[in-house]
Amino acid sequence: MSEFDLVVLEDNGANERLKVGDVGTILTVYSEGKAFEVEFVTLTGELVAVETLLPHQIRTVRASEVMSVRDTTTKEETNS
Repeated sequence: MSEFDLVVLEDNGANERLKVGDVGTILTVYSEGKAFEVEFVTLTGELVAVETLLPHQIRTVRASEVMSVRDTTTKEETNS
């Protein structure tokens, strides 16, 4: 995996706003692929999270996959 590759999150533990299946972009590759800084944004480009992830927590996108949408607003945010 390289910088600017699209990747799919495979692990829910990274951030409470992220879910398995979310798509992010690799910003930085650390130690020849031992870790990756990945940015997750909304469809309008608003930042959701930037996480440092290990290779087992992400995978490259597949040509046969389509993107889906979900709301990242938490219950607390909607009750404010």
